[in-house]
Amino acid sequence: MRRETIRHEFVDVVPEHLEEGVLYISVRYATALHRCLCGCGSEIVTPLSPTDWELSFDGETVSLDPSIGNWSYECQSHYWIRRNCVHWSRRMSERQIARVRAQDRREKEQLGKPHGWPDGGRQKAEVDESGRVRVWLRKLFGDRTY
Repeated sequence: MRRETIRHEFVDVVPEHLEEGVLYISVRYATALHRCLCGCGSEIVTPLSPTDWELSFDGETVSLDPSIGNWSYECQSHYWIRRNCVHWSRRMSERQIARVRAQDRREKEQLGKPHGWPDGGRQKAEVDESGRVRVWLRKLFGDRTY
């Protein structure tokens, strides 16, 4: 059953069993996980970094950017999570999926792919004036945020 909403939980460590309809967010490990919202049960991992996903938290709801395209799974579902609401995309052809994946690769190359987890897996988490949580990983060599 396709979900139209999702709730979130901030956790230090992701639980062994992921409950349907819950987005588990670990700021410590800069990762968000959930079961696919189409109902297929696949575990979806969204790393939080400048070259992957960005999490926004407004004090009540969460959003992930960009969309989540589960094209490696049988369901091939595609959706956005905006303010705890699920916005579904139409079905994409193999050609469209290939174009999106190629564009993602180009954008990652332009931003510079991280070379591992700096500082033994610790990252810098900041809260901006609007209250949204943004997570940045520092480069392996250096203290700049990117």
